[in-house]
Amino acid sequence: MPYLVLAVAVLCEVAATTALKFSEGFTRLGPSLIVVAGYSAAFYLLSLSLDRGIPLGVAYGMWAAAGVALVAVIGVVLLGEGLTWVQVGGLGLVIAGVLALELGGQHPQ
Repeated sequence: MPYLVLAVAVLCEVAATTALKFSEGFTRLGPSLIVVAGYSAAFYLLSLSLDRGIPLGVAYGMWAAAGVALVAVIGVVLLGEGLTWVQVGGLGLVIAGVLALELGGQHPQ
């Protein structure tokens, strides 16, 4: 269950970051409200996932990797932004790093 809470936190953060692009420097009310609500919900849910047992380094690593990857995909698919092979490789390395954090913390029982 804590990983589901973390996943929803990431989605809230990604929604807020995407809305930030459309807020035009906080001059547009609708997107600005989504930014504030999204980041507020994201940090609250992140704190719940930590409280429910996900180690800080793992939670933040997953948060960062998933957020960066999703925002990059949204940029390409919805906003027409480019993504080079070097950037794709970088995203892969970030995801591999998070997997290393998660798997490295597993101890056989």
